[in-house]
Parts: sequence; C-alpha cells; structure tokens
Amino acid sequence: MAPTRNLSHSVSDIAHSRCIVIRNTLIREGLYSVSPDSAVHDFGRTPAVANTWRIAPEPFLLSPEQVVFFRSLGDHLLAFLRTLNRLYLESARGTQPAWVARYLDQGKPESLIAYGRMKRFRDALPAVIRPDIIPTQDGMIITELDSVPGGIGLTACLSRVYADVDRSPNQPSAIRHQPLALSDQRWEIVGGRDGMLDGFGSMLRALQGETPGWVAIVVSEEAREYRPEMQWIAARLRERGFEISCIEPRQVRFTEEGLRLADEAGGHPIALIYRFFELFDLKNIPKVELIMYSAKKRRVIVTPPFKPALEEKLAFALLHHPVLAPFWRRELGEETFASLSALMPRTWILDPAPVPPTAVIPGLALNGRAVNDWRELAAAGQKDRQYVVKPSGFSELAWGSRGVFVGHDLPQSEWAAALDRALAAFPTTPYVLQEFHKGRLFESSYLDPATDDVVPVSGRVRLSPYYFVTGEEAELAGILATVCPPDKKLIHGMRDAIMLPCAMARGSNSE
Repeated sequence: MAPTRNLSHSVSDIAHSRCIVIRNTLIREGLYSVSPDSAVHDFGRTPAVANTWRIAPEPFLLSPEQVVFFRSLGDHLLAFLRTLNRLYLESARGTQPAWVARYLDQGKPESLIAYGRMKRFRDALPAVIRPDIIPTQDGMIITELDSVPGGIGLTACLSRVYADVDRSPNQPSAIRHQPLALSDQRWEIVGGRDGMLDGFGSMLRALQGETPGWVAIVVSEEAREYRPEMQWIAARLRERGFEISCIEPRQVRFTEEGLRLADEAGGHPIALIYRFFELFDLKNIPKVELIMYSAKKRRVIVTPPFKPALEEKLAFALLHHPVLAPFWRRELGEETFASLSALMPRTWILDPAPVPPTAVIPGLALNGRAVNDWRELAAAGQKDRQYVVKPSGFSELAWGSRGVFVGHDLPQSEWAAALDRALAAFPTTPYVLQEFHKGRLFESSYLDPATDDVVPVSGRVRLSPYYFVTGEEAELAGILATVCPPDKKLIHGMRDAIMLPCAMARGSNSE
C-alpha cells in the first residue's frame, strides 16, 4: 500500500498540478510562452502571446462585498462617460466653459475633431469600459479609464481555465477530486466561466441590431501583438454562431455598397467594426479613411467611436475642477458624483500658461501652501512629491505605462526635468499631474520555474474589470488581476507579475 501523504504535501501537489494544467492550457490556446527570450508587455493593455508571466494555482479572491462594488461601478462609469460627452459638446457650442473643449481637443487634428463632433455621432459612446483600479489601505482608487483595452481575450481565456482547472482530465484523479480551493474557501469566477465571451458577444449583438453582415475586429500593425488574443475570442464566438473575424486593416475592402471582408471568409459584407487601434495612430492605418467615410454614410457601425475627447486622462481633472462641480452634480446625481470623486484621484492638467498672481491652481498645495506655478513642484522634497506625471492621451506614450513618471521615485533633478518636459509637450500632447496612491499588499503564490515549486509571495495588485455596454447598462463580465512585486511603483504586466482572473471568495460550506 502506498504511504499516506500528509495534508501539506497533498495541498502542495494540488497547487503544482493546477499550475501545470493552467500553463499547458494557455500554451495550447496560443496565449502563453515559456521562452525566456519572450518580450514582456503590459498585459492589461497588451497581449499575452509569446510572453510569460507567473502562474498562480488559484484566482485572485475578492469578498462578496467587493464584487458588489465592482458590479455597481459599471453604471457609474457609463454615466461619467455620457456626462463627459455632454460637457464636451456643450463646451464646443459655448453653453459650458469653452476651455473644456480646448483642453480635450489640444493636439488633435482638426479633421478628427470635426468628425467626432458630427451630429450622427453625437450620442455615441465606447461600448467597452475598462478602468484600472488599485486597492489601497483606504479603499479603491481608479487610476485611469480605457476605451480600447487589451486583455479581453486573455481574461476570457483565463476565466475559462481557472473555472475548469479542478475538473481537468489532465490532473491525476487523486488530485482532481480534492476540494476546489487550496484554502478553506471555494471560489466563483467573477462574471462566470464564460462571462467575458457572453458580455463581448452581447455588446456586439446590441450594436449591430438587425443590420445584416459580419463583425470585423480590426487590429492595426501598431497593435499587432494583441491580434492572437482577439483571434482567440473571435474563434470562440464563431463556435457560438457569430459571423465574426479578426483582421488587419488591409483586409477591409471598400465598395460603393459598403465595406467587405477581403480574407478567407469570402468577401462577406461588414456590418460592425470593433476598432482595435488608437486614434493617434490613424495616419498609419491602411484604409482608415474609407472606414471613416463608410461610418459617416451609415454603411458600417464602428465602436469605439472616433471621438478622441472621450479617451483623455485629463477628464479626471475636469471632474475635480470646482468651476465644473455644479454641472457634474446636476448631471450625474449626488450619489454618483460623490462616489466617482472619491474613486478618481485628484488630477491637474499641466498647462504652462501663466497663472495670474491673484489666482492659485485649484486644490494643489505644497507644504500646506497654495501653488500658482507648476515649477514650484520641482523643488518639492521626496515626501511632498507623491504625484504621477503622465500623458493625457493621443500619444504612443499614453498607454502601457510608457511616459509615466512617479515623483517620489525619482531624484529631484529627474523629477524637475520630467515636469519641464511635460509642460513643454502641452501644444501637442498635454500631460496630467495625478496624486499617487500606494497599493496595499496581498498574499499570493506562483509556480517558480527555476525550482518547479509553488512559492508564496507578497505583492501589490491592479484590478482591471471589463464592462460591456448593452442599452443603458454596463455589465461586469470579468476582472483581470495583475500582482506585482512590492518594490514596483507601477503595477503592470511583467515577467515577475502574476496574471490571473478574479473570483468571489465563499465559505467552504456555501452553496
């Protein structure tokens, strides 16, 4: 008779087995690589193909109260985007302060500004909302919103893998029939095993309506590394009966009747385009003029819309601006306004224009003293520069943690230089100054490929919930967690990060 294993050894075997199954499944799906030479990207914004990260044996666990928070947040964020859109349009018409539209349009081509303001696109909003959220000791903080997020296919695949891992036929039967979780809790994937597929599919169907034709996920060359995860989700939706393909811009064919697929699908008409490319990159997108022309003529639906004003980080500064507070309160309602004001960190637009001697920068203080010149911050001591400087949008530096400077993490000379560069860039790429909020530490574990053991680790986490808009609601479909070592100031995908879906923690006896 084989010797009986003690509990700790059994738990270790279960954890190791799960990690192996998860890793092998992701490799088989084309979304993971064990190559040490693989490039590392920000998996919240960039794809997982040909990359590697740390594999955890169980999902990132949230309390039921936290899941309730995330489920309610979607409608608040949708209301924020709807109100931001109204503020921008009313500012452009002169019924709200004109400087709002000037800031949101700063550095954009006039042709794109005019296109986004067309009456037919007036009410169009992004159909996918993905905030980046940092859990801190004082609560959740939203660092930014993303309307063209990566990670949709990755989170969908991870949700399936972690939901299935305990009944995987690849595990030894003695391990497969152990309790679901390694701790004394069970889990339930947030959004469900196929929540991301259900949500993305429902969003596409709602937008397409009764219009006949195919859905084309158009991924640019600049975003080519995203293509495998979007090909993965397109393939899964085709298995459900969707007429959908993930293509390159050059595979769009223009006809007088509308756009068609120029790929193996056989030239089917395109009813809906999911835009997986950034607006700053339009000049490098083949046939983008034809796509925009067809959308203008109502021959194709495009989401997210070509509205750069809705993709700026400086929108957080507008929410906190005291002059605009009555507008936000009226349009959002007191509850949503208060909630978002607490969740979105105070943010300022780094405009180099001189501040009059009798005025100050609203809400900004240094050593308890009001500030009326950005360059006063250059001399701030380390503890007084708990700020982040980053481009607002419409720039290749505005995503993937590029172009981000953390004040207290830099020598004073480098911090001063970062402020100067940000102010100098204002004509083409406005930057923002944002309060830095330190994430709290969480305990996790991962498979160490060097030792082939599952080891414990502490880290800070970024939570990226995905909301898909159908009608007047933004439904939570899944949450991607990124756990980074505690010495990292910026939390993003890296070789030392753990990438995993979120699940709701339940008592072991709960049903």
